[in-house]
Amino acid sequence: MRVVVTGATGNIGTSVVRALAADDRIESVVGIARRLPAAAPAKVEWRQADVARDELEPLFAGAQAVVHLAWRIQPSHRQGELWMTNVHGSSRVFAAAATAGVSTLVHGSSVGVYSPGPKHERVDEGWPRNGVRSSFYARHKAEAEWRLDAIEAANPGLRIVRVRPGLVFKREAASGIRRLFAGPLLPTPLLLPSLLRVLPDVPGLRVQAVHADDVARAYRETVVRDVRGAFNIAAEPILDASAVAAELGARTVQVPVPAARAFTAVSWRAHLQPSPPGWLDLGLGVPLMSSDRARTELGWEPRVSSLEALLELLDGMREGAGGPTPPLEVDAGGPARTDELRSGIGARE
Repeated sequence: MRVVVTGATGNIGTSVVRALAADDRIESVVGIARRLPAAAPAKVEWRQADVARDELEPLFAGAQAVVHLAWRIQPSHRQGELWMTNVHGSSRVFAAAATAGVSTLVHGSSVGVYSPGPKHERVDEGWPRNGVRSSFYARHKAEAEWRLDAIEAANPGLRIVRVRPGLVFKREAASGIRRLFAGPLLPTPLLLPSLLRVLPDVPGLRVQAVHADDVARAYRETVVRDVRGAFNIAAEPILDASAVAAELGARTVQVPVPAARAFTAVSWRAHLQPSPPGWLDLGLGVPLMSSDRARTELGWEPRVSSLEALLELLDGMREGAGGPTPPLEVDAGGPARTDELRSGIGARE
């Protein structure tokens, strides 16, 4: 089986490429990205392309499956540019896969696709998919899935799968995640657990997370198994301030939602950090997901707890860990993060 992976050099993409290449059922993997790594693992070929602009059908020719992961969340101050990749680019990938005669299309969706929902019970994959409207990320995820609905209706022979994970963490993505979400002003040496004595507790902020390698195993199973539809992917426990504080031996201080949102909005507009307030709205709004379908139909179980994944990420940020691809490289922000500062907070990805 030949599998093409778009967005192959990012946090999830690097883990998916590894998982596919390590599987004897997969003969070859084509990794597509806008910026290519210097080296390729065994069974992996790199191809340079921008899903929003370049011709995709030739890259998909001869493949049995396409896994679509290409997505951008920065520069968050230029959301029209992000829409071109996230929605228009996704639409082009879907259409090209259908035209190229690919038999399986796996779309990298997210918990962000869901409309606001409960925080004390779990929802399945049938929960409404309108996103949290104040979040550009959620709006884009919802619109991409709506466009996939149209492709699915027009191509009943194309097996389509949607993978919807919670927050995705791993050590080698630490520098990349820090650049995308926290920016160059975060003093990462202070992330030592012994120094994190007080954590803000925003009422209602409860989220799910999963290790990138566990997500990758779910993607691999959607490629090799005859399944269709959506799969929620999340590990335990639920992450909130109390759970994280208990793990770190810290205490919590309650911060009202309006204050947390105002601080996030002001600091984002001032380019002091790269995450707009829609990310907070997303964490407050999305429902908790049940991963029962993934366990039943994919045989999937997380090997790393959500807390372990978070602590691995924090350790990686503190130590300046990174990966071998351009989005994950330790020095992608320039010496002493100068490129990040010069280009505008969050403008580098």
